[in-house]
Amino acid sequence: MKARGKLFVIAAPSGAGKTSLVRALMERVPSLRFSISYTTRKPRPNEQHGRDYFFVDHAEFERMVAVGEFLEHARVFDNYYGTSKPQVESMLADGENVLLEIDWQGAQQIRRAMPECKSIFILPPSREALELRLRGRNTDNDEVIARRLRDSIADMSHWSEFDYVVVNDDFKRATDELETIVAGRGETLVRNRSELQTLILRLLG
Repeated sequence: MKARGKLFVIAAPSGAGKTSLVRALMERVPSLRFSISYTTRKPRPNEQHGRDYFFVDHAEFERMVAVGEFLEHARVFDNYYGTSKPQVESMLADGENVLLEIDWQGAQQIRRAMPECKSIFILPPSREALELRLRGRNTDNDEVIARRLRDSIADMSHWSEFDYVVVNDDFKRATDELETIVAGRGETLVRNRSELQTLILRLLG
C-alpha cells in the first residue's frame, strides 16, 4: 500500500513575498504538488485560470461551500478563497506531498481538519520592506496600501500558530529554508527559536 503524502501549509502577510517563494520552491522540488485554490476575485493580467487559481463567481463559490467541497475557505479583503477537499485528498492518497498557499484563517481550518499537516509562516524582514513590496505592485493607491499594511500587521500577529517560521530577508536563503522544511529537516526553523523574538517585537510593536 502506497504511503500517504504529507500536507504543507504556507501562509504570510500580503507583501511578504510568499507567491515568489512558493514558485521557487516548486521549481526546486518538482515532486511537490501545488493545490490550486478557488477564488471569486478577478484574474490579474499575468494569471491564468487553472494555473494560478480557479476563478469562479460568487454564486458558484457559495454552491461549493453549501455542498462541503472546501477543506477551508475564507473572505480576504472583498473576495473569497477556498481549497478543494477532493483535489487535496486525491493527491495525498496517491502518496504525493502537497503544498497549500493560503492565509492564516485558512491555515487554522486546515489544522483542525488535518492536524498532521506541517504549517509554515513567512515573515518580512521589516515593516519598511513590507511597505516597499506593497507599493512595488503599482496596482493600489495610498489609501489601499495603508489598509493592506494594517491588515498585514494584523495577519503577522498569528505567526506563533505555525510550526515553522521563515524570514524572507534573502530570497535564496528563504527558499533554501523552505526546501529544508519540506525535506523533513526543519528543526532549526521552528517558531519558538529565540532569534525570532527581536524581529517579532519590531514587526508588531
